[in-house]
Amino acid sequence: MINALSDRFADIHIIQEQPESKGSIVKRRARRLGWINAFGQLATMIASRLYKTVAAKRSAEIIAQQGLKADENPDIPVINVLSLNSDECRRAVVAVRPDVVFTISCRILSEKTLAAIPCPVINFHAGINPMYRGQMGGYWSLVEHDAGNFGATVHLVDKGVDTGGTLYEQRTTPDKADTMATYPLLLTAVSTGIAISAIEDALSGTLKPYHPAGKSVLRFPPPVWIWLWHGIKRNIW
Repeated sequence: MINALSDRFADIHIIQEQPESKGSIVKRRARRLGWINAFGQLATMIASRLYKTVAAKRSAEIIAQQGLKADENPDIPVINVLSLNSDECRRAVVAVRPDVVFTISCRILSEKTLAAIPCPVINFHAGINPMYRGQMGGYWSLVEHDAGNFGATVHLVDKGVDTGGTLYEQRTTPDKADTMATYPLLLTAVSTGIAISAIEDALSGTLKPYHPAGKSVLRFPPPVWIWLWHGIKRNIW
């Protein structure tokens, strides 16, 4: 995504935060969903991560089919921070003075951080909002017999989780070789065009957010027993 945006726009800056620890993630989910589900989700993510080695060939195919580049571009400046919600990050944003901020695969921005950003904030989400907010939206659309909504959303950021106004949607059909290990990559790869369109709208002052119909549901990774059930019974991995 970064390379696709840098091919279209000049003067891109990256602010990159440190990944949240697995312990912190499990504790937060346990408070919301209980310890059994939290550890079940952790087991799924560990299994899926191990499967990425097997999915490496399919990942390379996706990147090649979409004409994208996966190598880091050393010409794009990178600012490393502990968290996007840190004072360090807020100072960096003020120093860069962006015309638009685009987020992908990061923590939920706090109200304090959003208030410090003096421009539109746009997010890429690998799921169709509002039905598939949160995580693994593509996976859950297949599980719920809703393959027509296997897709991604580019939306404005507010204080909620993927609740800001939708700007663009992109739907696609996964290959039989795709799994939870490649769904997010596939959805990202096919969505570079809508990300570019949203940024162009922000720069020209023509953003037109809207709120699609549908039940709003916040999704999490499936516990390992749910993942195995749908994998074995329906070949949805």
